Amino acid sequence: MIEVRVLRYFLAVAREQSISGAAELLHLSQPTLSRQLMDMEEALGKKLFIRGNRRITLTEEGMFLRKRAEEIVNLVDRTEAEMAASDEIISGDVYIGAGETDGFRTLMSVAKSIQKDYPNIRYHISSGNAEDVLEKLEKGLLDFGLLIDPADIKKYESLTLPVTDTWGVLMRKDSPLAAKKEITPEDLWDKPLLISRQVFTEKRGLSTWIGQDLDKLQIISTHNLAYNASIMVEEGFGYGVTLDKLINTPEDSPLCFRPLKGADQAELVIVWKKYQVFSKAAALFLKQLQKTFSE
Repeated sequence: MIEVRVLRYFLAVAREQSISGAAELLHLSQPTLSRQLMDMEEALGKKLFIRGNRRITLTEEGMFLRKRAEEIVNLVDRTEAEMAASDEIISGDVYIGAGETDGFRTLMSVAKSIQKDYPNIRYHISSGNAEDVLEKLEKGLLDFGLLIDPADIKKYESLTLPVTDTWGVLMRKDSPLAAKKEITPEDLWDKPLLISRQVFTEKRGLSTWIGQDLDKLQIISTHNLAYNASIMVEEGFGYGVTLDKLINTPEDSPLCFRPLKGADQAELVIVWKKYQVFSKAAALFLKQLQKTFSE
């Protein structure tokens, strides 16, 4: 069994890429730290480090352990902070995972309403598509997940937000499709497309609307962040399929947004695990969510 303390040592070496640098940071002697790491490798039966002349790098097994170790240490730190929280003062952390959507501001308006009376609550936001968010939710790294038009959430408690998003296309104003008020499926069949990962992963809606399997389209890029995609669009890579309001397109912008004709609006749902035991801060946030959206 590996102790959390030793995982912290491992992560320090992975970050510093040096035994001496990590030992200094941890206030340990180099022989002591080296012995701890060798004992861990022996216990796991895996080589975790490639020890070079000037720096240490991780093996493939070491990179896998680093990801898991970060999750474990973060969860331990979070649990300790919640246990140490005062019984009288509600403070602490709320962890939210969210896809890219303007509906996120709805959650933040709730957080803002809490802030005046509970200024010691902190919010930690993790961006990603539904797959990313649900994976972290399952591991206990998130309290809540904001999902865009999810397919199956029966295993979770959920609350549908009273807002929707509009799917559309981000393009240069000098592009041929910019003259149109709405974009039809046929408009995109032969165009170079930049697709957000949340569209590509949760592709049932778009695939139905466009009348083509996404694999048959000319998809030249997928992305996590709409801002990065907007730069690619501006540079002439292609047309970005995304949600409205993620990128500002004022009059002086070289870009414009056109909605998809006849496409369904994307619903927004916030989910959390059934039988979840929340921290006081997260429980207060949920209570305020339910109060706000039931009125």
